Amino acid sequence: MNALEARAWLALKQVTDPEIPVVSIAELGILRSVHALGDGSVQVNITPTYSGCPAMGQIADDVRTALQAAGLQGSVNTLLAPAWTTDWMSASAHEKLRAYGIAPPHSVAPGAAQVIRFATKKVAANEYSISHSGGFHAAGVACPQCQSRNTTETSHFGSTACKALYKCLDCLEPFDYFKPY
Repeated sequence: MNALEARAWLALKQVTDPEIPVVSIAELGILRSVHALGDGSVQVNITPTYSGCPAMGQIADDVRTALQAAGLQGSVNTLLAPAWTTDWMSASAHEKLRAYGIAPPHSVAPGAAQVIRFATKKVAANEYSISHSGGFHAAGVACPQCQSRNTTETSHFGSTACKALYKCLDCLEPFDYFKPY
């Protein structure tokens, strides 16, 4: 990494996710790479958490603003492949999500296919359970308030499409769970 790229990374590490302002786009793994170009500018590559993420326009604007504030010129490129995965999130992102009241995602098994499934699939009983609505949800999602795993999915979509809405059956608090991808 050259000095220009290092300056850009330093500036961009401060850019937070507009929907979850306690974590940076670097911690979430949205900020993929920074490349110095021959004209003294940088190209910043970002990847959305999912292809329809409405925050990507704001994130790109925030990246450009951060670069300008650091005295840098640059462009923002959105990469759709490889698709973002929650495994790109840092350990600090997991802790910040938990502290903010969002249950962080479970890890996706290495080599697991990232496939959208439209039909019910059979899964191991220890991985998923059946919710009251008949859908599958991740077993053992810990409540970010009391850490109880006695939780249930109340809606597959929470405050954003990348999160599910859960409720703790012990403290009765609702919370978002960042779905693993």
